[in-house]
Amino acid sequence: MKALTWRSKGKITCETVPDPKIEDGRDAIIKVTACAICGSDLHLLGGFMPTMQSGDVLGHETMGEVVEVGAENSRLKPGDKVVVPFTIACGACRQCRWGNWSCCERSNPNGAKQAETFGYPLSGLFGFSHITGGYAGGQAEYLRVPYADVGPIKVPAGIDDEKVLFLSDIFPTGYQAAEYCEITPEAEKTIAIWGCGPVGLMAIKSCFLLGAKRVIAIDTVPERLALAQQAGAEVIDYAVDSVQDRLIDMTDGRGPDAVIEAVGMEAHGHESMLDTLASAVMSKTTSMERPFALNQAIIACRPGGIVSMPGVYAGPVNAVMVGVLMNKGLTLRTGQTHVQRYLSPLLERIERGEIDPSFIISHRSTNLEDGPALYEKFRDKADGCTKVVFKPHG
Repeated sequence: MKALTWRSKGKITCETVPDPKIEDGRDAIIKVTACAICGSDLHLLGGFMPTMQSGDVLGHETMGEVVEVGAENSRLKPGDKVVVPFTIACGACRQCRWGNWSCCERSNPNGAKQAETFGYPLSGLFGFSHITGGYAGGQAEYLRVPYADVGPIKVPAGIDDEKVLFLSDIFPTGYQAAEYCEITPEAEKTIAIWGCGPVGLMAIKSCFLLGAKRVIAIDTVPERLALAQQAGAEVIDYAVDSVQDRLIDMTDGRGPDAVIEAVGMEAHGHESMLDTLASAVMSKTTSMERPFALNQAIIACRPGGIVSMPGVYAGPVNAVMVGVLMNKGLTLRTGQTHVQRYLSPLLERIERGEIDPSFIISHRSTNLEDGPALYEKFRDKADGCTKVVFKPHG
């Protein structure tokens, strides 16, 4: 089968690789009908994620048609259409029973290695390095889904793939980030969001679904700012305005009640005095992760507020403003998304017509051989590229 593979830093290729096979009785094999490039895939392209190996199949936003199931899997059958969560979970360990699906204790076969860095094993992830399990990803014609009797959600007939594909990651990720802000219609909260990429845009929509009074979005890419406005947000172009000054002005000096940092490890931005100090510290270290957006969000959040951080970081981050976080009494909430927790309620919102996540798609292809060029286009934000979707079988 064809698949997009990681070769080295900055190099992704389309290759012919072996077809996946059933390896466990709970497995399923799906024929991939739609898959997407995620912003966190760009961290792999940039060489920011350790333990990648040449030839690893990429991709963790995937859905498709079940073509084969293991002998112990009675939940799925050939012909079912399913969306596959990017987090792989066993469904039986204590973390899964608690609903902390991305903290599954059993699904990462390399958990002992991961524990050397994180203290404990976490869930396996599709297409996202060997420290997270070395599982082949779904930017391919077919995908093996472990623990397929737990993770995938069946999609009713008649719903277009593009409306439900993002249940695999970015819609639940944006929703969890918004939920962490403790939004209710009665609270009339103002939320500020750094980053209007796919997760940031889903967070905007999710904030309004939960009852936010106002959402203010920060970015500098015109296409992203336009989509944020279409989603109902007020916008700040950080390359034009002082973000802190604008937020103070827009909120009559009170500041946003909660902030969402949806940028992560490759943040860029104009620097405040504290950012300049942080940059000087970072220049003397080996950290590749730049917390400009995170620091700006910490400063901007009103005292006693919430910092929600869905942005992905891989390792140590230098010069984070922990003193500001502590002295302002802020609550920091973060983590990989517990996707399985949100699948059914978010699918119901899509079915009711409350949201159509496909609004973010800018580029489509039916040929995985277009993948390397589209990865670069997405990375470079060229040609108005905000989200790429592949349909490998046409």
